[in-house]
Amino acid sequence: MSTVIARRVARWALAALLLAAGASHLFWGRRGYRIVVPDWATRVLRTDKDMIVVASGAVELMLGAAVLTLRRERRRVGWAIAAFFVAVFPGNVHQWRTGRPAPLMRSDRARFVRLLLQPVLIAWALWSTAPEATGGTRAEGRRHA
Repeated sequence: MSTVIARRVARWALAALLLAAGASHLFWGRRGYRIVVPDWATRVLRTDKDMIVVASGAVELMLGAAVLTLRRERRRVGWAIAAFFVAVFPGNVHQWRTGRPAPLMRSDRARFVRLLLQPVLIAWALWSTAPEATGGTRAEGRRHA
């Protein structure tokens, strides 16, 4: 598989992950995600846990849609996704330290593996949104994105 195709597949998979995660934050997993929001986050952001869950879900939906639709801004969207993954990391650490269950994170092992996967998600976001070198003209490159 060529690098161009691999990046496209990775981008679509990343978008699917973000869209599914965003929907889960807004609907079926909303209550479970409130449990793992650290208390300090509500003080820093001056809001409640539910609003943080809803806002993060909305951001995930927007980023998932943006990575698919904003082709000219794809690199910036990749950096925004990476920044989002960095921003939610303290919440993931809190969840692991407190041992609180959340959707798909019911064991200490699952919560710890999630911490190890966070750098992978960041790299995935940056790699999959890197500019494509198609070898053709600029117009051809835009047509195939």
